[in-house]
Amino acid sequence: MRIALFTLEALPNARAVRRFVADNAARIAFVGLSDPERPSTGGLTGQVRRHLGRSGAGFLPYLAVNFGLPDLARGLAPATQALAGSRDVPEATPLRTLCRRLGLPHATITDVNGPETTGHLRQHRADLILSFHFDQIFDAATLAAAPAGGLNVHPSLLPRHRGPVPTLHALLDETPQFGVTVHRLAPEIDAGGILAQETVALPPDVTASRAAVLLHEAGRPPLERILAEAERSGALPEGRHVPVLPYCGFPSPAQLRDLKRRGRRLVDAGDLREALSLSLKP
Repeated sequence: MRIALFTLEALPNARAVRRFVADNAARIAFVGLSDPERPSTGGLTGQVRRHLGRSGAGFLPYLAVNFGLPDLARGLAPATQALAGSRDVPEATPLRTLCRRLGLPHATITDVNGPETTGHLRQHRADLILSFHFDQIFDAATLAAAPAGGLNVHPSLLPRHRGPVPTLHALLDETPQFGVTVHRLAPEIDAGGILAQETVALPPDVTASRAAVLLHEAGRPPLERILAEAERSGALPEGRHVPVLPYCGFPSPAQLRDLKRRGRRLVDAGDLREALSLSLKP
């Protein structure tokens, strides 16, 4: 099966998705890289304003470590890779550079449901869509452009913690439970049939950022098993359908205060170091 991979390269998924691309280059038809500053989101300024209005300034460190600093690391990658001798290490190579090196078609995706995206899927004869930390929602028409449909890797035990920051919401629970789910893509967010799900034990002092990194890495083995089975059978199974629970969006200031009261953190110094070292050897 020829895979169209859609991703937003950031701290949670950077190393995992780069390794996936290197290991699966022969069956990747196309890579779609989300434009985080696309006009439909209000661009960078509009997004910051929206986050401030919704979550307050306490959420900015999470955004900086998970998205801002990785952007900086990508820009500095040619210099840092040369100094560190990591140029040939896939996990340390920005995804756009890695795609060029492997000869993989790739493009910036401003509107995943626009005609350009379906054009890419058809041009590169993609059989299957794979979303791996992608921040745009596929509609039914776009999913139908891939004959086998689509898969998503989500760092929570669905149907719990649907939404963009599931590890933060797991930490808000009295007893946090972490896991990863591979499910079929559906037009409703994180609501398609579940194909694989694994509980993952994480350290008690894990941050929301570190949990997201570890869970994306933990998603690789079940994802690979599902892809291998789809390759053998020529189709994806429908998956296990479960009731859709409430959506867990970006946090409110009250939720951030609750997180702090529980002694749990969004980020720490280790996350900061990892965000700045994404072009170095893991």
